[in-house]
Amino acid sequence: MKSIKTILFVAFIVCNLTAVSFAAGLIIDHTCTDIWQVPETWINQAKSDLHIAYGHTSHGSQLTSGMGSNGVALDQFMTANGATPDLYTWNNGGTGGALDFHDYFVSGDLGNPDRVTWAQRTRDYLNNSDNSDVNVVIWSWCGQADTSIANIDIYLDLMEDLIAEYPDVNFIFMTGHLNGTGLDSQLNLANEHIRNHCRTHGRILYDFADIESYDPDGFVNYMELRATDSCYYDSDENGLWDKNWALDWQNSYTLGEDWWESEAAHSQHLNGNLKGYAAWWLWARLAGWPDCQADIDQDSDVDGKDLSGFINQFYSSCLDYIASLFGK
Repeated sequence: MKSIKTILFVAFIVCNLTAVSFAAGLIIDHTCTDIWQVPETWINQAKSDLHIAYGHTSHGSQLTSGMGSNGVALDQFMTANGATPDLYTWNNGGTGGALDFHDYFVSGDLGNPDRVTWAQRTRDYLNNSDNSDVNVVIWSWCGQADTSIANIDIYLDLMEDLIAEYPDVNFIFMTGHLNGTGLDSQLNLANEHIRNHCRTHGRILYDFADIESYDPDGFVNYMELRATDSCYYDSDENGLWDKNWALDWQNSYTLGEDWWESEAAHSQHLNGNLKGYAAWWLWARLAGWPDCQADIDQDSDVDGKDLSGFINQFYSSCLDYIASLFGK
């Protein structure tokens, strides 16, 4: 029987070989919203390495609301619950040890004022020598992802053009927010088209729609129950939005311990929380976090405690492989 050390070592090698390369793509979705799983070392690495430009309008602000105003609100919540103080701060320029994050780096979004202007605004920004250090660009939809596949292809083609023109920049694809139309809707078809493109071409995706389709417990896909951007859904499938997954979860858990008031636009505090947590997961992954580590308890050795960490923390990129070593 393989020793625990051998199993963990092999798992470590496999996960690091597969995870640190984005050749197969990187999907940030509802499985990436437990911020406590992201090691502080990689949060600090992201703050050291990344220079991010984010373009959006109101719905896209849920991501930055979830990261807190310059990180202050999120940082206060995390510090109160045991994190290192000042870890989650951000500002334009990265002063004071914060993440360099240029919010609203230019005006508009992926569909405003039209479906193409955002791409040229991105070029103009990146071609400005003042922004030569920018290595991450992320754009958000407002409601315009609910459209034809032909229009989505305009977006995908423009993103591919930018990727080819700026090989040193990570361009983050995004899906559109939920609107209550459910599984068979044009919106879901459009979002699936974006997801399939990212999987096929090995791109990086912040799956906005998937993140707001699940509460933190992750058992129910509320999108399939016609969930809206404000988290209301049709619990009994009778055509009426009768429950709110975020409010129900907030009411079952403790403010200040399990969630915090993010003031997410068009939505609930919890949805903002999840968007911000997923954003930090993304930044850590871009900085090199493999999302699968052998020395989980960071005590400089690999032993049974680390195996327990694998099991308890449910690292999605490693579980199937580790299970196979144990014969499932």
